[in-house]
Amino acid sequence: MQGWFGLIEQRLEALPLSVALEWPGGQAGRSDAQVRLRLNEPRWMGALARGQIGALADAYVQQRLEIEGGMRDVMAVAASLVGDPVAAGERPAWQQWLGRWHSRWRHRKNRDARQIEFHYDVSDDFYALWLDPRRVYSCAYFREPEMTLAQAQEAKLDHICRKLDLQPGQRFLDIGAGWGGLLLWAAERYGVHATGITLSKNQHAYVNRLIEERGLRGRVTMHLMDYRDVPEDQPYDRIASVGMFEHVGRAQLAAYFAKIRRLLRPGGLVMNHGITAAGLYNAQLGGGMGDFIEKYIFPGGELEHVSRVAQALCEGGLELLDAESLRPHYARTLWAWSDGLERQLDRARELTREQTVRAYRLYLAGCAMSFERGWISLFQLLAARPSGCVEDGPMRGAQSAYPFNRSYMYR
Repeated sequence: MQGWFGLIEQRLEALPLSVALEWPGGQAGRSDAQVRLRLNEPRWMGALARGQIGALADAYVQQRLEIEGGMRDVMAVAASLVGDPVAAGERPAWQQWLGRWHSRWRHRKNRDARQIEFHYDVSDDFYALWLDPRRVYSCAYFREPEMTLAQAQEAKLDHICRKLDLQPGQRFLDIGAGWGGLLLWAAERYGVHATGITLSKNQHAYVNRLIEERGLRGRVTMHLMDYRDVPEDQPYDRIASVGMFEHVGRAQLAAYFAKIRRLLRPGGLVMNHGITAAGLYNAQLGGGMGDFIEKYIFPGGELEHVSRVAQALCEGGLELLDAESLRPHYARTLWAWSDGLERQLDRARELTREQTVRAYRLYLAGCAMSFERGWISLFQLLAARPSGCVEDGPMRGAQSAYPFNRSYMYR
């Protein structure tokens, strides 16, 4: 204990703001500290001294330690303790191979369905506490700095529809349609025939209720279905995949994009919007934060650097046309979600378990901090299935619906 205490004193002195620490039989730090940590068991002193933030987060969820202070202050302390995970360096080749092998068996259909149910079927009302009214559970697009979260989410939906150049009468597929925000926006604002799929029973039921309430039967359909099971006999003009490919697994990415190519008519466009790793060799956040998210939030989630995503996309037979980073937008989105949850903690505890509330408090604020600091990123990748090319051959003379410049996205 004495050895840990010396290391912890050094840690506390080096932090960017004041932290008080209490444990059975002792305390350290100022009484007016901005952040207070109360350890119910002395054994967590070692994790604190080593900067093992994931272990401390796990202890907080299990109510073995308590945290007091604003979430931005708490995350400033966490960031200082863990250091920069992107600067950790290259993983050995055997670790990269092992990661790909592990990814192959962990993303079978029944396993993916259980993992999605674990996350999205917590409670619709719980998510409604801190999401916007459309329940868009992905990065917003703050086109104007003064936008509210709700306005920025609508701007994001429109940004995707514009990038895809949606036209009335087109067949549109939304893979991982969530609570239907993009699906309904595309149908009502752009006149497409929209089909959505999800593995979440709660989301499937919720969207089908909206379809009935809005009189969209015949124009919008929502299926409880794995992307691998979508029929390929009637190709789509446009496809969107928003916040979905993170669940696919790095070993399946090329096959995922190949499936999208088969679902897309020649010349058609696809938008892939999702979280990417910030470093080439950082598959998850450091300090054990990635393990914490895997355990409590997104089991089976895997991140790849955008360069590897682009490679898999091309291996799947698609042509990359446009790439846009929305990393700062996701930091602001996540802080808005975090603030929304903090304002509704009492109600959140009525809707779900205390353990879930604690996990999401750390998850939302921790991810906001990670996007803010560039530890993880997010990209929108616009691609096409080229027309006029030999199957699996070169794309000489290939064409798509993509105009010659980006002006159509912003008109």
